[in-house]
Amino acid sequence: MTDQARILTIAGSDSGGGAGIQADIKTITMLGGHAMTAITAITAQNSRGVDAVQVLETAMVIAQIDAVARDFGLDAIKVGMLGSPAIAEALADWLVAHPGIPVIFDPVMIASSGAVLADEATITAFRRLMACATLVTPNLPELEALGGEAAVLDLAPALLVKGGHAGGDTVTDRLVTREGEVARWSDPRIDSPHSHGTGCTLSIAIATLLGQGVPMEAAIERARRFVRLALRDAPGLVASNGPMGHQRVRNDALAPGWHLNQVTLGATDYAASVTFYRALGLTQIVDSPDNGYARFEADNGATLSIHVGEAVGGAMVYLECADLDARVAALASEGFAIDQDPIDESWGWREARLSDPAGNVLCLYFGGENRRYPPWRIATE
Repeated sequence: MTDQARILTIAGSDSGGGAGIQADIKTITMLGGHAMTAITAITAQNSRGVDAVQVLETAMVIAQIDAVARDFGLDAIKVGMLGSPAIAEALADWLVAHPGIPVIFDPVMIASSGAVLADEATITAFRRLMACATLVTPNLPELEALGGEAAVLDLAPALLVKGGHAGGDTVTDRLVTREGEVARWSDPRIDSPHSHGTGCTLSIAIATLLGQGVPMEAAIERARRFVRLALRDAPGLVASNGPMGHQRVRNDALAPGWHLNQVTLGATDYAASVTFYRALGLTQIVDSPDNGYARFEADNGATLSIHVGEAVGGAMVYLECADLDARVAALASEGFAIDQDPIDESWGWREARLSDPAGNVLCLYFGGENRRYPPWRIATE
């Protein structure tokens, strides 16, 4: 495996840029992978609906796959909108002939605008693709059309049951295998009018992370977080059903590795410091004068805090990682002195601390969605 995971998305083109190939390229890129594409269909669509669909010739679709596979190699594949049963059957033949590559199958049937993107013959052909898949990621209507959990798991080894269509204030997704439910994730529903492409984004994020070597459960957890941040950062280009803010999911602990994304500076005068950093052009996202604490966000998504009472002239640098406990344990086993083992803090972050040879304190932490979107984030217009 190369340092940069090679991810192939096989899907339709969304001329509005919010879903399909366009969303997949954005997601792969933001997660640090190399995006490659096999376009199955061209759509003329916007936030209001799909005006036209032109399905490509089956031979052309397979030619795209062959071209990139034999040159670049593949670390993971995402399968989305296919457009015809002939493409689905030919793709199944190709996957059978090229085993060993993680395959995420997102059985796209209906666009969020309501347009039907898969006919009955294509849905029937999905059975062969499910048998080739590592994970199938249908929404609830798609799962029903596929025959339910038992029918999918009769063919695929794992199923992510997405609960976004269930309604309610909480969204629950479940990872199910033939042995039963393996994991579930529940989060408050994000009330956004711009959720176009959530399914595409989730499935390609999982594929990218699997291609980077992240285990399945962790890949799903981080992919869900990517979708939630993209939902929160939707640019609002149209009235409703607009694209999410893929490009705004930056410097967050989603891809593997350390993320230098937060610094805390000491302060003596809370009001003066807040005025200074606001005037500098940073966006204040936390205002807690009683605690002498404020947090600001830069345009690239990194955050900076001031805290009255911290050592003035010094700084606390924060390195975020999604697998905090495992990384801290690994550092300890290598002889690093850990000043504070990982603990859950009241502000929603899990933190550990150590010092460098000069005595500078580093905070190793995981804040996730709460770094930029804590429950007490200042409301923005």
